[in-house]
Amino acid sequence: MTKKILAVLAHPDDESFGLGGTLALYAQRGVETYYICATRGEAGTVDEEHLRGFENTAEMRTDELMRAAKHLGLKDVFFLGYRDSGMPGMEDNNHPDAQINAPIEEVAGRVVKYIREIKPDVVLTFDPIGGYKHPDHIHIHKATVFAFANADNASFYPEAGDPFKPQALYFQVFPKGLLKAAVRLMPLFGKDPAKFGRNGDINLKELAEVSFPVHVRLNVHAAADAKSKASECHASQGGMQMRRGLMGFVTKMFGEKEDYMQAYPPVNDGFKRKHDLFDI
Repeated sequence: MTKKILAVLAHPDDESFGLGGTLALYAQRGVETYYICATRGEAGTVDEEHLRGFENTAEMRTDELMRAAKHLGLKDVFFLGYRDSGMPGMEDNNHPDAQINAPIEEVAGRVVKYIREIKPDVVLTFDPIGGYKHPDHIHIHKATVFAFANADNASFYPEAGDPFKPQALYFQVFPKGLLKAAVRLMPLFGKDPAKFGRNGDINLKELAEVSFPVHVRLNVHAAADAKSKASECHASQGGMQMRRGLMGFVTKMFGEKEDYMQAYPPVNDGFKRKHDLFDI
C-alpha cells in the first residue's frame, strides 16, 4: 500500500521554505504527499512587478504555490478558504475572514475532512510557536492538533467522513544551532538578527532561545535542488534570497537537514533520534 504524508500549514511558500526538502524527498521515494494551505497569502508584502498579469495578491501567490508544488512532487494541494491574517498589529488581523478569527474547532473540522479522505500515515504541521510566531502558523498548529486528536472520533464532524487515525503527528522545528549561527553571523553582513525577514518583523534572537526536542532529523540533501526550485517559485516572498542569501549560506554550513518533534505517538524515556518519519 502506498504511504502518504499530509502537511497542514498556513500560507503559499510554507510548503517550500520550511519543509520543502521533506516533501520532495518522500515524493522522490514514491510516497504520496499532500498539502493543506489554510490561506492564499493575501497579507503578504508584494512588489508591484510580481502582480503583473494577476488580479490580486491571492491569485498571484496561489500561482506561485501551484508551480512550486510541481517541483516538490506534491500529489495535490487543498485550500481551507481562510484569509491571511498578517503579522501582529496589521489591519489584516481584523478582517472577518482572517484565519485567526475562525474558531479552532471550525478550522479543525475542515482539516479533519481531508484527513479522513486522504487517510495519511503521517501528518506534519508547525511547532507550538508557529516557527517564527506568525499568528496564522500558531492557529493552524492548534487546529491540526485538534483535528488529529479527533479524526477517529465519530461524533466530531460526522459529516466530514468516516473516522480515521493517522499513525503519527510531527511538528517541524528549527534547528537551534542554525538559528544561533545566523544570529552570530548576521551582524557581520550588516544585518540585525532581531529584525529578520522582508519586513524586519521576525526576531531570530528571540526564536533562538525557544527549544523543542528533535526526534527526527532528515537528511534532505537528495531533494535540495527540488526545494531550491520550489522556493524560487515564491519570488514575491524573496524565494531566491531564502536559499541563496545568508540563511542559505548557514544552511549549507550545517548541511541540508530538516528537524521534527514527534507529537504522536508519545515519546518514551530512552527515545533514540530517528532519521525517517515512517519509523514509528
